Amino acid sequence: MNIRKALITAANARQRQLPLQVLIGPDGEAKSALRLLLEEAASGGVEEFCVVVCPGDEAAYAEACGPLRPRVRFALQAEPRGYGHAVLCGREFCSTEPFLHLVGDHLAVSTGAKTCARQLIDIAAAENSPVSAVQPTRENLLTSFGAVGGKLVGRDLPLYQIEAVLEKPTPTVAEQELLVPGLRAGFFLCFFGMHVLDGDIFELLIRQMAAQPDGRISLSPALHALAAQRRYLAFSVAGQRYDIGATYGLLFAQLALALAGKDRDALLTQLVELLAQRPKEAREARR
Repeated sequence: MNIRKALITAANARQRQLPLQVLIGPDGEAKSALRLLLEEAASGGVEEFCVVVCPGDEAAYAEACGPLRPRVRFALQAEPRGYGHAVLCGREFCSTEPFLHLVGDHLAVSTGAKTCARQLIDIAAAENSPVSAVQPTRENLLTSFGAVGGKLVGRDLPLYQIEAVLEKPTPTVAEQELLVPGLRAGFFLCFFGMHVLDGDIFELLIRQMAAQPDGRISLSPALHALAAQRRYLAFSVAGQRYDIGATYGLLFAQLALALAGKDRDALLTQLVELLAQRPKEAREARR
């Protein structure tokens, strides 16, 4: 698999401003979340980018791209028909090539030498297979993520053969259909917001749209169908995902980026000082 293209979905009407939010990157430079996503993809060797946006958002997103702007094109999702439909809007750009897919409201911070995108792309190339990044996630967070069930096939790697995909299952349903041998009790493999896919996913989304011509099109049912028709893997990357649309999501993402960067020591010093002040202020307020 030679992965040269990345598709980023950012057209959700409730989250369309999130990729435009500015954070401080590990290098200490102020960057939009979109630019951080583009740089993440570029770290894996991606050369061309497509961002799926709502009509009218192109100018703001173009400005947020930073130096990678000349390599970015935009696809419009004219109707709010769901996540799967947004992915389908990138079909012309991706054609039949394998591509890296990122969601616009999730940022990834690696805990290893390689970026999360580089890890995933290397696995996809080595296995010559579609592969989704996953992260062991507590069951109380299941209703915020898509989740997978399957079996460990990676020997010394956290690599899984996917057998089932469900979107935001309840813990009861997950225990029945998504158990993965070897995971800690109460944990399930949930999506990371990063996938390597190919043209098969578009055919499955088109099939879903034909069956639901007026309905919303979801990605998880298409991924479930993909697992039924061919080898489809999940890889637990060495890193953490941060949903910047969640409560305190931007704060947690910013802290993670800063702690992974050149200002780590200064930030830790300030955090310790801040934490030390709070109990003192609370005691004085009670007097």
